[in-house]
Formats: sequence, C-alpha cells, structure tokens
Amino acid sequence: MRVTTGSRKGGQLVKNNLSHVRPTTDKVKQALFTKLQFFINGKRVLDLFSGTGALGIEAISRGAKQVVFVDKNAKSVQMTKQNLNKLNLDAMVVKLDALKFLEKQTKPFDLILIDPPYSSELYIPVLDLIHRQNLLASDGIIVCEHEKWEKIEHSGFDVLDEKRYGNIVLTYFTNKTC
Repeated sequence: MRVTTGSRKGGQLVKNNLSHVRPTTDKVKQALFTKLQFFINGKRVLDLFSGTGALGIEAISRGAKQVVFVDKNAKSVQMTKQNLNKLNLDAMVVKLDALKFLEKQTKPFDLILIDPPYSSELYIPVLDLIHRQNLLASDGIIVCEHEKWEKIEHSGFDVLDEKRYGNIVLTYFTNKTC
C-alpha cells in the first residue's frame, strides 16, 4: 500500500499484517480522493475506523489542515502511528470506540470518512450521532465505504453520489437541503 498523490505521493505504508483490517485498495482510494481533490485542501478531516490510517494519510498528503484518526483496536492505532512516523507526518490518533468518540465531539468536521468492518451494522448509528451532534460542517461531506449489497441511507443527509468499484461502494453524503 502506498500514498497515491500529493506531498507524500509514492510513500510506502507499513505492510498490513492485521487480520481484522481490510484496507481500502489503491484503486478505490485514488477514485475517492480524485473526486474530492478540490475539496480537501485546508479541511478538517475525521478518519473513523482508521485501521492502517491509509485514508487519513492520503487526506494529509492532499493538503488537509487537520486529520483525526479514530480506532478502538490497539494494533490498528499502533499501525496508524507507525505509518504517520514513517512518512514524517503529525496527526491526532485516538484509541476509542467510534461512537464514544463522536459523543464527546462538539466541533464539526469538513470531511468524515467512515469505513467500519463490513456487516458491522455501525453505519446508521454513526450517521445518527454525526447528525444529532451536528458534526458535519455546513458544506461538509461524509464518505461511507461499504459492500455493494448494503444500501446506506439516512434521513438527515442527502446522497451526493454513489460509485461502485467491483464489490465496494463509496456513498457520499452532504447535509440535508431544505
């Protein structure tokens, strides 16, 4: 796995030896960040269920002002920190359950990346908390990575776009318009 574009383009990430982590493929990662290429610069980003940290690191490489990585698994947190250190990057890495983290937040994020373990049924509870806590900036975007047979919708957000890459789907949400 590598950083696909930006200031750290080509930077190699630590080899993923974590059996519980299903990293986003370079193809899907590149498609996601190409779509958001003019949006990320200077933004505050939340990488929920960060795993290896690959998505948040890509955001940093593409000019994000701040990235917060959240994962409850100690090995995932350690791997994210190793990847940040390897690429000489500085960011906040939090070892905490995503729902507990969201409950404590008060400041909105411009971009929220949600990639929990598939079939975990965490998408809706996470989206509920983001909506209830008003954690998406007014012009913000949420991106959920999920399996193709899983349809994700939420009454508090509009679907901006949905793209399929094999068995993987990226669903992009924005705040509900009146």
